Amino acid sequence: MNDSGFPRHFDGRRFYNPDVPQARGFLDVFRWKLTSRPDPSPGFILDVEQSIPPPRVQGGELRITLVNHSTVLIQQRASNILTDPIWAERASPLSWIGPKRRRKPGVRLEDLPHIHAVLISHNHYDHLDLLTLRRLVARGGARFIVPRGVAQLLRSKSIEPTHELDWGESLSLSDHTVHCVPALHFSSRRIYDRNKTLWCGYVIEYPEQLVYFAGDTAFGSHFAQIREKSPHLAVLPIGAYAPRWFMSAVHMNPEEAIRAHGILAAKNSIAIHHGTFQLADDGIDVPKRQLVASPPHQSFLVLQNGQFASFP
Repeated sequence: MNDSGFPRHFDGRRFYNPDVPQARGFLDVFRWKLTSRPDPSPGFILDVEQSIPPPRVQGGELRITLVNHSTVLIQQRASNILTDPIWAERASPLSWIGPKRRRKPGVRLEDLPHIHAVLISHNHYDHLDLLTLRRLVARGGARFIVPRGVAQLLRSKSIEPTHELDWGESLSLSDHTVHCVPALHFSSRRIYDRNKTLWCGYVIEYPEQLVYFAGDTAFGSHFAQIREKSPHLAVLPIGAYAPRWFMSAVHMNPEEAIRAHGILAAKNSIAIHHGTFQLADDGIDVPKRQLVASPPHQSFLVLQNGQFASFP
């Protein structure tokens, strides 16, 4: 155990997920790609009605807007927080190859309100898009909060101010506190940097509510630990889960997301990590359909890109 109370997750060279199976290696990636049978999905889906969020919300209201994929705008009082922002056409280091966007963002980047903080859960291209982050820097005023080891990349691209957090660490801002919490995942942007930086989720503590943003994570015992913080709202990933032999160590399927929702005992959850990029063999809208068909979908909301939900 470390000082945070969470299991130790760094061996002196690389980060890892304590006491659980690790993410599959590169040979398994080749095996998956050679045997992959992805569900068919449309090349592009024209069903997004883009919205314009308000500059701020009033009173104790909590407003969550799904932009796309794992990008959500969290608004409470005078605070506007953006998670894992991506407005790029591909979740890739290259403009001509890699997972391509299947739906528009639900909010144009230029229509965002002033952003006070940007939370990055890990360094994968669908969660840390440098072109998007540079555009946010150009707008001014945002702080960038990242897991341990990720700040070096952002600072090398003049994306600042940047704050690093380890599991169990916190950062207090003007009217809220951001707590870094465990996730079961991995990190990599190149062949030789695997797990050199950390991955995480975040609990955002407001005076009236606590919001848990899970980032990318497999199902695990960390949800019971996070429940102790009593989140009112959970933002949970549901997609990129097939095939299970390959993805179960890093991504939840809808059934597991529902189990996590129950363990967390949050009043409501919102689904992310679906509907914009097809990153695995499950079809672009299969996770959404499976979640909607499963109880208790009334308290586990599935928003379209651009839709929002408000909570008193």
